[in-house]
Amino acid sequence: MSLKNDAFPSSAAFDLINTSLSSDDADRKDAIKKGKAIFAFTIKNKEGQTESWYIDLKEKGVVGKGLAPDGKKNDVTLSLSDDDFAKLVSGKANAQKLFMSGKLKVKGDVMKATKMEPILKKAQTKAKL
Repeated sequence: MSLKNDAFPSSAAFDLINTSLSSDDADRKDAIKKGKAIFAFTIKNKEGQTESWYIDLKEKGVVGKGLAPDGKKNDVTLSLSDDDFAKLVSGKANAQKLFMSGKLKVKGDVMKATKMEPILKKAQTKAKL
């Protein structure tokens, strides 16, 4: 099942992150150990529509649509534009700079949000985004 939504071009990254997590058991366990949280991403496209995806690095190491897996609650929600998310996952933008410039909004545990960038970097390297 693809996580990509054509109205959100950067959403293809969630499939790549999911593939990265599911292809190597040791990497998935390492990501869970480092992440210890459920990260939600709320992406806004150019038309003003929003869609959410989550990366569960608390228990299972999976990616899905919505704010959290069924019956669970996310620890942190990162909200940004489709363009900025594409730049973030491709390594062309830095999460801290996006946050400081107001382009990335964080709800929940800000410290946990900082644990997401190394995990995105690892997915970039594996997926060659």
